[in-house]
Amino acid sequence: MRMEETFDDGVAILTVMDNRIDARMAPELRRVVMEAVDRGNDRVTLDLTHVDFVDSSGLGMIVTILKLVGRKGDLALCGAREGVLDLFRLTRLDRVFRLYPTSTEAVAALAA
Repeated sequence: MRMEETFDDGVAILTVMDNRIDARMAPELRRVVMEAVDRGNDRVTLDLTHVDFVDSSGLGMIVTILKLVGRKGDLALCGAREGVLDLFRLTRLDRVFRLYPTSTEAVAALAA
């Protein structure tokens, strides 16, 4: 899984550079996010701008990440495309996750 890590206003922005989060990618996503948290980044934005598809394993891993990050900090998602947003709505996870259109909005929410 290709990821980019940037920082803005004390928030780690982890951008998934692949177009899928599936069973093959899910463990690597967890590892990368948890490494960022273990380095002291307690506020994390997961940028899904490039992601076109999330399967059930990927979605389950994002839920797991929310639980793990939530113990030490806070997580927001941003940039989800319509198909990915539909998945969050269908599973009602749009009520669980903080979803923002852009990383700027997600960072502002986490930095407040």
